Amino acid sequence: MATASEPRKPLSPARPAERPGPGPPQPPRGPARPPEPASGRAAQTPAEPPGPVLSVRQVLTLERVRAGEPEVVAGASRLDRPVRWVHVAEAADVGVMLSGGEMVLTTGVLLAGDEDKQTEYIRSLHRAEAAAVVLGLGRAFPAAPDAMRRAAERCGLPLVVLHRPFPFAQLTEEVQSRLVRRNFAAVSLSEEVRTALTGLITAGAPLQRLLDEVARRSACPVVLTNLAHRVLATAGERSAVDDVLRDWERIARQAWGHHPGLSGTGGGSEGAGWIRAELGGRGERWGRIVLCGHRGDTATGRLLVDRAAEAVVLHRMLGGPAATWEEQSARGLLTDLESGVVPARQLLPRARAAGLPVNRRTFVPLAVRDGGPAELDRLLRLVGLPGLVAGFADGTTAVLLSLARDQDADALTAHLAQRLRTESGDARTVVAAAAPRTAWDDVPAGLREARHVAHAVGDSTAARDLPAVVRLGDVHLRGLIRLLRDDPHVQSFAERELDGLLGPAGDDLLAVLRTYLATGRNKSRTARLHHVSRPALYRRLEAIQARLGVDLDDFEQAASVHIALLAHDAQQE
Repeated sequence: MATASEPRKPLSPARPAERPGPGPPQPPRGPARPPEPASGRAAQTPAEPPGPVLSVRQVLTLERVRAGEPEVVAGASRLDRPVRWVHVAEAADVGVMLSGGEMVLTTGVLLAGDEDKQTEYIRSLHRAEAAAVVLGLGRAFPAAPDAMRRAAERCGLPLVVLHRPFPFAQLTEEVQSRLVRRNFAAVSLSEEVRTALTGLITAGAPLQRLLDEVARRSACPVVLTNLAHRVLATAGERSAVDDVLRDWERIARQAWGHHPGLSGTGGGSEGAGWIRAELGGRGERWGRIVLCGHRGDTATGRLLVDRAAEAVVLHRMLGGPAATWEEQSARGLLTDLESGVVPARQLLPRARAAGLPVNRRTFVPLAVRDGGPAELDRLLRLVGLPGLVAGFADGTTAVLLSLARDQDADALTAHLAQRLRTESGDARTVVAAAAPRTAWDDVPAGLREARHVAHAVGDSTAARDLPAVVRLGDVHLRGLIRLLRDDPHVQSFAERELDGLLGPAGDDLLAVLRTYLATGRNKSRTARLHHVSRPALYRRLEAIQARLGVDLDDFEQAASVHIALLAHDAQQE
């Protein structure tokens, strides 16, 4: 039994602010260190008013409490319990008057001399889910009673003794005032964040802008996923986000297996700073938003992620189904890959987190005309081919297939193209493919090549005669012309050669000329495609030759006009 003259067990120090992350099982490589601002940008500043509750540990470190020389004699591992209120009570049956989360202050005057009462007192507080018991020594007990200490240790209830008792009213006054201030600060922060995010939504801001705001306030990476753990969007300092995504497979597998390092609905402790909220509405869940390695107050992190979840759900309800977010994520990744602005190696974590297999794979870049992203994504799932699909503003749909090294890339691509044409019922659907790539760094060039081929084919009549999968070797002169379409000399040449047909009055004749040259100057087929008689076609061809001042029966002159027409059409795309 401890006495006032014996060496006292030191009060456990408050935990440091730094928390492990980004993954629940191991220390982080990125988010655990202070985020470094990018060049020319302000560093993220977290919103850090105190959380709405104090822990037992924090109460014991208050200056007024420390003056009472507190000593933790039982339940030292439970000092992070939240204290909702402080209650002074001497009654032996005080447990029936508690609702949970109270720190109970007592002198034990009604418990002296009866170990059964002492044991039951602790048990009743445990059943009432009290946060801790503080016993003032001197009036009833000179030291912590063994019965109470043993019972508290068994129950896991922190038992603290004060060796220099002071008026309990001083402690209750200070703790209650702090709790009130903290609650007010939490409410103020909640309203501030909600107002900011709602303002962005009503202003028509994209989802990325909302996530950027949450990342700025939390000073840690923010990740939005679907229920399959595929990353749909991220926000935060680029280096910290990359560190999170680099290990995302392991993190998602362990964290959503209810690993104790990740909290939220169905989760465990928030001690690692990984705080999540479920996304959903109308009876279904469809995603999650996660603060990755939040280093501030846990209650503040919980408040931020809850407000963020509300905003994301509202944004989805106003802006369309969550499936479009997956497409936006794929479009952003494929756009960054194709543009080359970001090195391909730096985009590898994003691709892996988006669910694309990247280890020892063969990558097949495709570009599809007259095939929608939703249709292509459904078809990929149907045939069991992993890949990313995204539609672009120019009417093409980019596809990046990821195949095992032992799979026949050409055969699988041809099968996919044939299925697409069959299911769409449109023979004009063009599937352009670049040569398969085994190195991730070569994928950007492949995406550019595939889109170039798709645009080079265009809507020409000749496209119907091309193979199911069109490659660079199939577009010949049309491909070269498209590469040179922005050259001023090529533009001048096209206008000079076609001057007599340019303008609204020459549109019909220009269409006839285009078909005539695309069919290899086949008059019968041209007349059939334009639904006119052969004599009527002859008259139109004579009008074309008269306006252009050329003889279309002369190979060189016809070739010159054909090249000019290809250049003109390429410039109109």
